Amino acid sequence: MKQKSVAAVTLGCKVNYAETSSIVDMLLSEGWHLNAIDDRADVIIIHTCAVTGEAERKSRQQIRKIIRNNPGSRVGVIGCYAQLDPERIAAIEGVSFVLGTTDKFEIASYRYKLSLDNPAPLIKVSPPDEAKTAHPACSMLSQPEKGRTRAFLKIQDGCSFGCAYCSIPLARGRSRSVPFSQVLDRARKIADAGYSEIVLTGINIADYRDGDIRLVALLRRLEAIDVSRIRVSSVEPQLLDDELIDLVASSGKIMPHFHLPLQSGSDKVLRSMGRHYDTAFYRERLDRAVSSIRDCAIGADVMVSYPGESDEEFEEMCRFIEALPVAYLHVFTCSPRPGTRLFAQIAEKRLVRIPSAEASARAARLGAIGERIGCRFAETFIGRRLKVLFEESVALAGGMVQWSGYSENYLRVSVETGAEAGAGDLRGRMREVIIDGFGEGLHLKGRLLS
Repeated sequence: MKQKSVAAVTLGCKVNYAETSSIVDMLLSEGWHLNAIDDRADVIIIHTCAVTGEAERKSRQQIRKIIRNNPGSRVGVIGCYAQLDPERIAAIEGVSFVLGTTDKFEIASYRYKLSLDNPAPLIKVSPPDEAKTAHPACSMLSQPEKGRTRAFLKIQDGCSFGCAYCSIPLARGRSRSVPFSQVLDRARKIADAGYSEIVLTGINIADYRDGDIRLVALLRRLEAIDVSRIRVSSVEPQLLDDELIDLVASSGKIMPHFHLPLQSGSDKVLRSMGRHYDTAFYRERLDRAVSSIRDCAIGADVMVSYPGESDEEFEEMCRFIEALPVAYLHVFTCSPRPGTRLFAQIAEKRLVRIPSAEASARAARLGAIGERIGCRFAETFIGRRLKVLFEESVALAGGMVQWSGYSENYLRVSVETGAEAGAGDLRGRMREVIIDGFGEGLHLKGRLLS
């Protein structure tokens, strides 16, 4: 019997990447072969995102492109967009099956559809809240171009906060966690596989709980795992408590870097969004973290052009953000999602959308502020030493090689090496670098120290 083959494409967040890897790994354990996306695998999995309308558009674009380039392959669409709009996806000619956010882990569905000649697509989309715990997932599959450097480990899924604009509870359900024992088991497997860094992922990871075990207790146990680095991803401001800050400040393994979503710098807009803090609270938590954790890098999500946001409130946000000691910004334009409270408020004409031209102008201005903030943070490390975990290389003229990777506080750093002693293959290695200045964009460049 011919060995079945699978290929996969992932769109969206780090949670999706960890989940895709876990699904593919389960298929490989059953004897499937992993193909490149252009090798016309028997089954091609497209893991979709639905956080914005643009994310959905890109998902549809990718689906059609892959179907066009891979005649004969069974194309399966999974994930958040599949959960929220399965019928629209199933109507795309060439889609073989559509699996929701919990159904995508049922490997039998992939085998079942492959065994059928029926052209009608299989649709399995269960209510996400039927799951009592989060499905464990980790990106154990090595990426050849990056080596075994960083692995994503999912510890939590869903969110119970209910922000007015957010479709995540509709797509992934309420907050639930991966059992503590399963997290530790997968962390040990990541370490045994030779990875240097574990990146904890989830939709709201600081809401982790398994019985009496919360995030800080989990982190203390993970510190005993034999990896060099543990990186925490996004933490909601109201969950960034002193205990978590003090643990990161005192740890030799937990990296001085996390994401602290802001969304707006206007208290009125934050209330309209249904966020659970105001700007004063956000600033206090941010200041507490950066003053306690050496060289701490904190990024912020910012949403512009929330319906009803006035010119004055946008200016207030710009002033607030420019004064924050953050390391970088992720800027998004608000995209009202069907099924959310915001979508209903717009339909009821209680809130008015910002015209697209004005929304684009606001996003561009905040993007420029973000570039200045990133430059301001990065330039403080010029002339200093950073520990860099190298991931990728590019061949240069004259036999030189440019290696790049991330510092402990998530600064992108590159070095150029030649035939000098002690350089060699840096992939997956941690080396100390003295920073000389900026390379391309906001990336730093430096020299290896012996």
